Amino acid sequence: MKKTTKLAALLLSAAMLVSMFTACGNSGSADNGNSQAAGQSSAAQAPAAGSELKFGTNAEFPPFEFVTANGVIGQYDGIDMAIAKQIAEENGKTAVIENMEFDSLLVALQNGQIDAVIAGMTVTDERKESVDFSTPYYTATQVMIVKEDSDIAKASDIADKKICVIQGYTGQTCMDEMGYPYEAFKKGTEAIMELVNGKCDVVVIDSATAAKYVSDNAGLKIVEDPTAFEGEEYAIAVQKGNTELLNMINTAIEKKLADGTISALAAQYAEAAAE
Repeated sequence: MKKTTKLAALLLSAAMLVSMFTACGNSGSADNGNSQAAGQSSAAQAPAAGSELKFGTNAEFPPFEFVTANGVIGQYDGIDMAIAKQIAEENGKTAVIENMEFDSLLVALQNGQIDAVIAGMTVTDERKESVDFSTPYYTATQVMIVKEDSDIAKASDIADKKICVIQGYTGQTCMDEMGYPYEAFKKGTEAIMELVNGKCDVVVIDSATAAKYVSDNAGLKIVEDPTAFEGEEYAIAVQKGNTELLNMINTAIEKKLADGTISALAAQYAEAAAE
């Protein structure tokens, strides 16, 4: 698929956000699925004390979070980083970013190392058992990145292909559900390099991030299969029962959805990715 086509699709997806207040990341494993530890202090159940609001992320997921020379929060930039900064500032706080592996995010949240997780994280029933999610702010789906001369046209075509996914992301969960073997990488760039170098046939990953990787690497294209991959919702995670912080975040997100701020951010970063 040409970049212009994919960009149009991403912009349409962003526009759809304005009308939704609710919209396979994944991390099946991370959901680090342990229940919240008993006896957690009441201090952990309130918004972050002091002047900082500490967000955990995995800055390997452009255009939502990535490392750059001059980001919106220090070296961190992307749609999620811009949202995090605005949420903090609107509540008289400074956003601080803790960058870590995706599979470590929910553990860090439950342990009180961070106040919230914003990392293109998909809302799942499994995750809901251990954390509370904000109002969803973005809708995405899984797609397949292949070489331009690939004969892969639908999800079932990859059953006998060499598949790459990113550890903890929805693509991994989807491949588990489909029963297809795969190799998992900790970074999307590593999986893409496997494809570019001919060491795998397809990378399964979230749609917006796929658009960025395809724009950055000549000779690749995106294959979609909406019959195989359902839409997924991104939201911010907070500790279970931390209703005060959750309400603060929800108020900010719902305002930004209604006034078009998040749609504008999605369009801005989509355009930058396509340049």
